[in-house]
Amino acid sequence: MNAVLTTLTNRARFESARAPGELNEMQRLFWVGVRYGISTLGPLSVSGAHFLAALIFLQVLSQNDFGLVAFLLIVVPFCLSMSGALLAASVAIALNRTSELSEAQVSTHLKMNLIFSGVALLATGALMLVSNTPIVIAVLMALYGGVMTLRYFARSLAYLNDDAASPITADLMYAALLIGTLGTLWATGTLTLFTGAAAMLVAGAASIAAFGRDYLIRQFVRLGDGSILAYGPIWRDLTRWSMLGVVMTEMTGNAHAYLVTFLSGPQAFAILAVGALLTRPVSLVVSALPDMERPVMARAIAKHDIAGALRSVKEFRTAAGAVWVATLLLAGLLLLWFPTVVLKDGVALHDMAVVLGFWAAIQGVRAWRTPPSVLLQAAGELRGLAHASAKSCIASLIATLALLLAFGPIFSLGGVLIGDLVMTADIARLTRNWKRQYA
Repeated sequence: MNAVLTTLTNRARFESARAPGELNEMQRLFWVGVRYGISTLGPLSVSGAHFLAALIFLQVLSQNDFGLVAFLLIVVPFCLSMSGALLAASVAIALNRTSELSEAQVSTHLKMNLIFSGVALLATGALMLVSNTPIVIAVLMALYGGVMTLRYFARSLAYLNDDAASPITADLMYAALLIGTLGTLWATGTLTLFTGAAAMLVAGAASIAAFGRDYLIRQFVRLGDGSILAYGPIWRDLTRWSMLGVVMTEMTGNAHAYLVTFLSGPQAFAILAVGALLTRPVSLVVSALPDMERPVMARAIAKHDIAGALRSVKEFRTAAGAVWVATLLLAGLLLLWFPTVVLKDGVALHDMAVVLGFWAAIQGVRAWRTPPSVLLQAAGELRGLAHASAKSCIASLIATLALLLAFGPIFSLGGVLIGDLVMTADIARLTRNWKRQYA
């Protein structure tokens, strides 16, 4: 499978990057579609697996327990975003500056990956315990958070090494194991919050094997390679700003999750989580495609090919927009034709429609904003992104808390939308300034 995926990916990348005039527009769009189709195969399989898993959990678990699983699926992607900020972004910028990664750079980042995955494990466990998750289950969820964070940098590193096949294989393996295990537990009547958390952990851990023996040895055995001290200048010059931006972005995008869960309880968060679930393919694609597009943009910028970098932004945005449209159509059909699948414990169809409307707007704004944001990351404009995130975070927190207290959990999503709009306006301004300077 890896060989076939690698051949197709390389061919699609070559054809879609050919100079204007060498291919007609239909041919170029075909190869762009193949390129993004292959690249999104893995993320979409994970999205589909999480969607089916959530539907299974929704049928079996209580509203409170479903809210805990949904909250876990907010916390873990935050850890993945932090990994992208602390590790993937700095490696991409190093590639931008030198066009080639040294063994020492890779080894240092692998060592930091192990350390940060441990931090993610502890943070996930602490947040789940604060949400009143039973201790044993919180431990399983913490291990899941650590494993998925470790796995995330493996994906990023593979893309930087022009290996798109390993991440796709890992994602397909994770999806198959998760759904296969949960389906078996459901069919045998043994699915509980405990066994479900264990299934998620096993699927995540087993899928790491897809990155190959060499990666496993470098990550877990050759721990003497690389230097933690070598990461100091990277932190000082680059990743502290990137990390600040991610933290602020998380507070902008998921303030409702934390505020509603901590103030109103997991059961109140459950209805918001179902709406997020229905639009999850958009969020997963928007968060996964930067792993592929950031190195492409970084290489283009390093070669002073600004037109090529901007073309990647346009193609990224088109792909994200297409997924957004398809996701909303599917979500609408599911809500109209099979409402009992997603409505539980007396949740009204009208309330779910309002939640879905909010999420449609939020995901649309994010699909539009993310491509130029990734361009600015590849260009090293991390401080400006951090300032944009800080402003949107303040707006989101104030608006979300005010709407939550005044109108309840559902309308707290309006505060998230306000924060996203503030950030989008700032990123548009930063992108225009960067284009005026370099284009």
